[in-house]
Parts: sequence; C-alpha cells; structure tokens
Amino acid sequence: MPAGAVFDQDGTNTSATTAPGAETTTTSTGGAGDGSNPGTTTTTDDAGGVDAVSDVLAGQLDRIVPEWFPSDQLVNLVLAVAIIVFAWYLSKLVVRLFGRTIAQRLQRPSVTRTVLRMVRLGVMGLAFAIAAPLVGLGLGNVLLSVTVFSAVLGIVLAPIVGSIINGVFVLADQPYEIGDMIQLADRQTTGFVEDITIRYTKIFTLDNTFLVIDNSSIRGRDVINYSAEDERTRLSLSIIVTYEGDLDEARELIEDAAKEVDLVIPGGPDIRIGAARYPAAPTCYIDDYADHGVKLTLRYWAKQPYKLLTVRSRVQENVWTKLEDADVEIAYPHSHVVFDETSGELPVSMQSDSPGTGGRGPD
Repeated sequence: MPAGAVFDQDGTNTSATTAPGAETTTTSTGGAGDGSNPGTTTTTDDAGGVDAVSDVLAGQLDRIVPEWFPSDQLVNLVLAVAIIVFAWYLSKLVVRLFGRTIAQRLQRPSVTRTVLRMVRLGVMGLAFAIAAPLVGLGLGNVLLSVTVFSAVLGIVLAPIVGSIINGVFVLADQPYEIGDMIQLADRQTTGFVEDITIRYTKIFTLDNTFLVIDNSSIRGRDVINYSAEDERTRLSLSIIVTYEGDLDEARELIEDAAKEVDLVIPGGPDIRIGAARYPAAPTCYIDDYADHGVKLTLRYWAKQPYKLLTVRSRVQENVWTKLEDADVEIAYPHSHVVFDETSGELPVSMQSDSPGTGGRGPD
C-alpha cells in the first residue's frame, strides 16, 4: 500500500500520496453505528517546533520594539553582542588558565605578554568572524576597493607595519627586558622598562612620568642598559690636589671615604668585564699632572644602579670630610705673575685708607 494512503471503512482511499517532509492532511469519516465523531482533521509539520519558537519570540519582540524595526534583525544583533561579550570573558579565562604555563616555558615577560595578547586577539577575531554575518556584514562589505585599500595601506599602515617589524626585532635581539633600568643616551632620560609590545616600548622614568616610544624609533637610538647582566655599576670621581700636599695620604683618604658608603662595594674578588678583571674595592689612581695640581681619579663600584646620584653625593661628602683636616688641599685654578729684569717696567701705586694717614699715600 502506498505510503500516506488512508482508506475508509468501506475500503475507499480518501487521501493522496504526499512527498516526505511535506504537510499531510488525513480525513477519516466514521460510520453511523460506530459511535465515532462525524469527522476529524489532523495537520503535522516536521519543522513546526523551530518555527513555533521563532514565531513566539518574534511575537513577543513585536510588542517591545517599534513597528518599523524588524524583529529578526534585533534577534541577530542581540545574538552578535552576546557572542562578542562571551568571547571577551573567554579570552580572559584562557589567559588566566594558560598564562602561567606559557610564562614558565618562555621565561621572558615581554614575549609572554605578546603571546597572551595574540591569544586574546585570536579569540576576539574568531568571535567577530562569527558575529559579523548575523548583522549582515559580509566580506564584501568590510573590505574596501583595491585603490582605496592600497592608499590606506601606504599612508596609514606603513608606520604601523614598520613598528611591528621593529618590535619583532626588539623581542628577538633582547636589548632590554621588562624591569630593566635603561637610559636613552641622546636625551639623558633614565627609567625602568614597564612594557614591551610589538608596536612600542613603555618606559617609567625616574621623574615619575611615562615615556612611550615606538619600536622603529628606539631601535635607532643608543640605549644604555644598567641591569641587563650585572647590576653592579662602576662610577668615577676626579679630584685635583695641590703639588704641595701629601699625595699618598690623599689617595688613601679618598679610598677610605668611598668604602664607608654602604651603597658602595668595599672589596672582594675582582669583577670580570669581558676578558678583563677590575678590583672590586675603591681604587684611587694618579690620572694626570695638570696645570694647577695632580689629578686623582677614584674608581668604585655601586651595588645597584637605581640610586647612582645618591651614591656619588655620599662619596663626595665623605671625601670632603676626610680631606678637610688632612695635609691635602684641593687645588683650584690660580696664576702667579712674576716680573724680573726682562719683564720691563710696571707702574704701581698704593693707597692707604687707615685713619691718620691723611688719605692717599706716596706713589
């Protein structure tokens, strides 16, 4: 018997065969003596459940939104916003779950932050790709024409792409790391590296200000890194003492003055720089025989580079105190004028202002 056929009690076929998935109507007629209803009609829809939910939701939205606003567009807009919000919190959760593992494997804060930013960006990009079709944004609507896109790429994106490329080199070359104390040699700005991205480097200066420099600019500058390998920093102090003073005593007192500062390394094993080794204790050298005295240069090591000006100030205070009562005098520029028989004549006049002299004395 064909599918979908229905027969009366008397064997007569009263329904037609229908295609699968289509709506079917079946009619049955009861006999006079069977006690059944005169007739019933039954309708079945295969996709009725989904359509019913959509119709109910659309009907409820019709009461809320204005008549001119399509309900379907509002549903898609709400769904798109929900996807983006969900992706935002999902990206934060992914960073929280895998951030420590990534940091332990990479062991570099700057690269770790860059990777985590890319992870969050990937999650959000996937969310936007899913949500865009819901609000009617296709690939053709997002991309510009070839001419306009080329102009934007050449004018606007070229500096950004350059910064990104230089940022990759900064992360690869490792001239500095987050937390390092660096100095820009061209502008004498010193601070701590706060953040490194593929576009810029953020420096927290010692003046309590932020300095943001794009990576394409900072790669062309001379950067002094005070804390890359070894935090110990060598400083120097030049002093000119007179020729008449005790030179050995002056050198000993200057060295002792530096050792008494708690921020200075007082001694220990030699400090290695490259293939050379230098004494760790403060050492005073005879640098030069200058015009007005002997130039002494003190070399000493600061334990940390974070307060170099404070270290220099304390060392100079101790040097001044040590030399004040010693047989050593700090030289200053002065000149002696000597006349002899070959110098010619120089007229000299004297004047006395003491009481009782009557004013001006003899010439």
